[in-house]
Amino acid sequence: MPTGFEKRQSAPIPPYVLSYAPKVWIHSEDLYFPSDIGAQLVHTRPEVDFKAVNGAPDPLTLDNLASLNGLGGSNVYLTSVDDVETNPAWLKGVKPDGNGKTDGATSSAVIVNDRGSGNVDAYYMYFFAYNPGPTVFGQEVGKHVGDWEHNMIRFKDGVPQAIWYSQHSYGQAFTYAATEKQGQRPVAYSAKHTHANYAITGTHDYTIPGVNLPVGPLKDYCDQGTLWDPVASAYFYSYNAATNTFMAYDGTSPTNWLEFLGRWGDQEYPDSDPRQKKIFGIDATAKYTSGPTGPQDKSLNRRDVCLPKDRPCFVSPILRP
Repeated sequence: MPTGFEKRQSAPIPPYVLSYAPKVWIHSEDLYFPSDIGAQLVHTRPEVDFKAVNGAPDPLTLDNLASLNGLGGSNVYLTSVDDVETNPAWLKGVKPDGNGKTDGATSSAVIVNDRGSGNVDAYYMYFFAYNPGPTVFGQEVGKHVGDWEHNMIRFKDGVPQAIWYSQHSYGQAFTYAATEKQGQRPVAYSAKHTHANYAITGTHDYTIPGVNLPVGPLKDYCDQGTLWDPVASAYFYSYNAATNTFMAYDGTSPTNWLEFLGRWGDQEYPDSDPRQKKIFGIDATAKYTSGPTGPQDKSLNRRDVCLPKDRPCFVSPILRP
């Protein structure tokens, strides 16, 4: 484990990381927008096994969040202080303005891993306070507090080669040349409610994540609703894979939070909780699931552009569902 994450950074962020940064279309019917990363800590409390963590910092901030690693580590859940079924306003995030900016909310983090010899991976991390999940057979499933999604662009000598689109437990990769663009910036489509990222609009089956069957019970829906420019309201970091440390390019942005090993939302509610429901008692159909891990758990030093998985990494040269 690193002794601590550094704040200082002497070199500027590579300009191509910004000039090729994705723009994201949010679905026209999605009411849950990108959210301020730090504000999540204002509306949650750390818990382990549904009990408050003794000795947790108060207030909890992006500058001390990782102190929870010694108070439960990966078993810590940032648990909503409000009953999510009351739909508190903070879950809805901030709708991007006409310039694509989430005004007053830092809702993205860009993490740059220089792998040497001109090989650079840029991770564009997108944060939402809530994932209201899809509806399957008339029941809502997979709802959870906190939601991290991402694109990753692999560069060679400053030229984009391929792009990863995160989708549920996996995703898809495309060559940069294949992607839809606004100018030179690739486009991503954030699915209604689940916020999974796709390279094209329309309906996407994710019964088997990354496979996108022609039909299936689990579907994502994308369209050109509200255009979001994540880098307009973002933190910017470099990542050193050898030391597992981050540095803020501006020298002042918080870095401690990136070391947090826990979850960014509630633990999955037990069957005894009246809010929890399951189709025919099947665990995979739970109405409420656990919140996600943060950016450090997204394989920031991966070999392939794809998320590591027990399957070959296929980088498609054409756009497809």
